Amino acid sequence: MEKKKRVYTFGNGKAEGNAQMRELLGGKGANCAEMNLVGVPVPPGFTITTEVCNEYYQVGQEKIVAELTDEVNAAVAHVEGLMNCKFGDPKNPLLVSVRSGARASMPGMMDTILNLGLNDVVAEGMVAKTNNPHFVYDSYRRFVQMYGDVVLGMKPVNKTDIDPFEAIIDEVKEIRGVKLDKDLNVEELKLLVARFKTAIKERTGKDFPDDPMEQLWGAICAVFRSWMNERAILYRKMEGIPDEWGTAVSVMAMVFGNMGDTSATGVCFSRDAGNGENLFNGEYLVNAQGEDVVAGIRTPQQITKIGSQRWAERAGISEAERLAKYPSMEEAMPEMYAELNAIQQKLEDHYRDMQDMEFTVQEGKLWFLQTRNGKRTGTAMVKIAMDMVREGKISEKEAIMRCEPQKLDELLHPVFDKDALKKAKVITQGLPASPGAACGQIVFHADDAQEWHANGHKVVMVRIETSPEDLAGMSAAEGILTARGGMTSHAAVVARGMGKCCVSGAGAIQVDYKAKTVKIEGVTYKEGDYLSLNGSTGQVYAGEIPTKAAELSGDFKALMDLCDKYTKLQVRTNADTPHDAAVARAFGAKGIGLTRTEHMFFDDQKIIAMREMILAKDSEGREKALAKLLPYQKADFKGILDAMDGLPVNIRLLDPPLHEFVPHDLKGQEQMAKEMGVSVLP
Repeated sequence: MEKKKRVYTFGNGKAEGNAQMRELLGGKGANCAEMNLVGVPVPPGFTITTEVCNEYYQVGQEKIVAELTDEVNAAVAHVEGLMNCKFGDPKNPLLVSVRSGARASMPGMMDTILNLGLNDVVAEGMVAKTNNPHFVYDSYRRFVQMYGDVVLGMKPVNKTDIDPFEAIIDEVKEIRGVKLDKDLNVEELKLLVARFKTAIKERTGKDFPDDPMEQLWGAICAVFRSWMNERAILYRKMEGIPDEWGTAVSVMAMVFGNMGDTSATGVCFSRDAGNGENLFNGEYLVNAQGEDVVAGIRTPQQITKIGSQRWAERAGISEAERLAKYPSMEEAMPEMYAELNAIQQKLEDHYRDMQDMEFTVQEGKLWFLQTRNGKRTGTAMVKIAMDMVREGKISEKEAIMRCEPQKLDELLHPVFDKDALKKAKVITQGLPASPGAACGQIVFHADDAQEWHANGHKVVMVRIETSPEDLAGMSAAEGILTARGGMTSHAAVVARGMGKCCVSGAGAIQVDYKAKTVKIEGVTYKEGDYLSLNGSTGQVYAGEIPTKAAELSGDFKALMDLCDKYTKLQVRTNADTPHDAAVARAFGAKGIGLTRTEHMFFDDQKIIAMREMILAKDSEGREKALAKLLPYQKADFKGILDAMDGLPVNIRLLDPPLHEFVPHDLKGQEQMAKEMGVSVLP
């Protein structure tokens, strides 16, 4: 194989890469390097390039490992030097995370492994070093769970099963009588590690590896394999991402959000990814690790005070209870919040775009793990672009180029009719994770959502929490409802990227996958029953609620005005009615390319007069029918020309294809004959 640099290091304010190298280092690797260079605290690490991913599929795992060994060993030594600890050393161990990172953002599509480097001996050494056995064995059971899933393939056998590791955790929690994973004691966490390893051996036939370097190579190759997993392939097709781009692998020293009450982990956005509001927002969990937030296993708390107050108001929680039980990070960790807030603003200013960031607080020290341009809804895309023009952060042309044409379609999606909404009964409340209105029949599994959608049904997918395996079902559904997870969970982030309505964290719903039922406030709804979701408020309704056309914001018009300012090509519409002409004009059409006169007569009253004209016995009858049609046509043409306000209109004169105006079935012919007072010939 060709001798070239395949591994790039970063850490301690220095980096071999930068933000301009995303094609080679992927988005995550390039941005970790860039954050180092601009003074953001990032744990040291290294990135294996996207080119290696393609080589992996060309020459295979064995040759790739042999080619990378020297560079990876040197990069591990680099991280050991900066962290002052050693990979696999029982007395002073270095643990790492292994993450994927393509040049295009693919949230949740590929795999992450945390706490890599642990084994029984290292775990005991960490206990001696930290004097915190709960933290060590919590990290250990998480590592075995992630590695068993991602590298060793320990997954649910069928769609009605829950994750096999979660089943073991639930069993242990039930015996103990606790609700949250973090409430398990040290002995129970040790029991989980042992039971996980036994289950992996029984299910996969593979022993869990104890050697840290073997663990590392297994994880690196698993990330490359994840580039070609089913959900990643589907996501690339949906987003137009070429297969040959490949993914990079970023290996980073672990920092721990699960070391106690002065540690935390979170995900945040520099602006609202749902509606575009210029408001820092996000979620965090105390004494947790990063995957807890996005996986939706625990519903997290809000980072900002205003976000927390809005959440409490939606959930019907008093201010006193909110402050006591669910304080924001701004209130519970004010110093950490102030530093976090300053860095998120710094990163948005640096990248000149809304940022989606992941962070960890380890015993009072803040670390950033990732930043990327955040996925957003069509509404947020337009608002953020226009706001940034007004703020002087980007040019008018940049604003136009940032607005993806296909996402503008989301702005045209229907919304619930306000009068109908007033009469509808709210059956439960969740978080408004992705705005919009959705109505459909309940399904519980991704393949069922695809099948029902293919058969012409509108569906709402109901899950305890979504995972990347649910991507195809989410794409087929009108909306998504989850029992767990917050505004930054997998369901929320992916739904916003797709422009799908989503309500997450509706804790009152009880989902039974095997029975295919969901119980809400004592009422059981089964597969096929209708639900309506309001992704803008988080409210869930029983039954179908009528919808109406969306009202477009002033930001959309401002964007269209910018497009007019710089366009070199004008677009005309096809319109046959005053209504269609007015709608097209509102969307910026510069005239009508074709008005098809024959299409103006399909209205109930007009069609009768048209049929009279066609079936008239003589000229007198035809003239009588035409006299009825004349005022209709006059009114329509006046309406069309008024809507176009002097812009050009091309009209195709009436040359009626008679078969279009008469029914071809006997029932329709009998109906027409009755209306016209004539008989139907046998």
